[in-house]
Amino acid sequence: MTSFEPAPGQTPPPDAVRPRDSSPDTPTSISRLNETIRGFVSNWGSVWVEGEITAWNLRGGHVFGRLKDATGEAMISFRLWSSTLQRLPDDLKTGDRVVACVKADYFVKTGDFGFTVSAMRHTGLGDQLERLERLRAQLRAEGLFDPARKQRLPFLPHVIGLITGERSDAEKDVHRNAELRWPQVRFRTVHAAVQGERCVPETIAALKTLDADPEVDVIVIARGGGDPQTLLGFSDERLLRAVAAASTPVVSAIGHENDHPLLDDVADVRASTPTDAAKRVVPDVAEQRALVEQLRSRARSRLTQRIGHDIAQLEQLRTRPVLRDPESLLTARAHELWTLTSRGRDAAWRPVDAADRQSAQLRASLRALSPGATLARGYAIAHIGDGVIVRDAGQAPAGTQVVVTVAEGSFAAVSEGAVAEAG
Repeated sequence: MTSFEPAPGQTPPPDAVRPRDSSPDTPTSISRLNETIRGFVSNWGSVWVEGEITAWNLRGGHVFGRLKDATGEAMISFRLWSSTLQRLPDDLKTGDRVVACVKADYFVKTGDFGFTVSAMRHTGLGDQLERLERLRAQLRAEGLFDPARKQRLPFLPHVIGLITGERSDAEKDVHRNAELRWPQVRFRTVHAAVQGERCVPETIAALKTLDADPEVDVIVIARGGGDPQTLLGFSDERLLRAVAAASTPVVSAIGHENDHPLLDDVADVRASTPTDAAKRVVPDVAEQRALVEQLRSRARSRLTQRIGHDIAQLEQLRTRPVLRDPESLLTARAHELWTLTSRGRDAAWRPVDAADRQSAQLRASLRALSPGATLARGYAIAHIGDGVIVRDAGQAPAGTQVVVTVAEGSFAAVSEGAVAEAG
């Protein structure tokens, strides 16, 4: 550029440098020149570019890198601020082919020209990633990610089913780490392609074979790390639904910590690496022995403590007076019982004695008022017919049959009539 005249449609920045404003006698300042350049650059909009990441340096939470054109003849520098980096895929690295949305920027102080990235994704993965996100949402809505449907791993599996690539590092890692933790561990391995077109059908076939084996207690699907394109088979809907339908617990051990195919969400357990899968599936025999010894020690200590406590409590009970002299309690209770019995007897006989005395008094009164007492003194009672008592001599004229009652019985008599009273 030999002049700083604005292009058609562009508004020149205030105080822009123009050719007529400078000469050998009246040069402009570098600061004004850079401000003019920056003003023009700031009018440029964002543009999507495609290239290969050749540098990826993380400093202070920001990324400073370079993108190389497919021809290899052009290159740009770019910056990724931390706020933008958080929204990007976490597996971006040097060597990846990407498409990026960049906007030109010019630094006034240093005169450096670069680009700021506002979006970036892997080349060719855009549509695939979108399909995967739709599938992820569908499977989540169906409940395939629900923790409630996932099976627990057995404590110590009799046989571990392993699906992995033939002679792969993943197979060696699982075997080595599992055998270090439990030397007697047994494996039933079915090899399958772990990438490409054969990956999904062979993995599903291996899964069905191991799931139908009654000796297999858990199935591990393992693969080493790789770029997202090579791991797409482990996000295939056919494989995911086969894993969800398996009756045997399935462990997903695909790639490294940052790799996250959909199989991780559908499987019963997600292991970050094949090594981690071995640690999750097989217990450590040394740890288990230490745990058993610890439990034995705790049980022994608890039992000793309990026996000591019971012995002390028994000794305390034996020192109580009632246990030192049990008969004293019986003697006191016997005396109390005798006292209560005496009181009960007195309370029961007191009204009886009172009734006896009252009865005697009544008998005496009746005896005093009874005609028998009068008869006992020599008196008699004369009766005529029908038991009528003779109270007047005129009631018994001469010849009247009379019954005379005395103190000791009765006898019959004949009335001789009234007798004159002695003068």
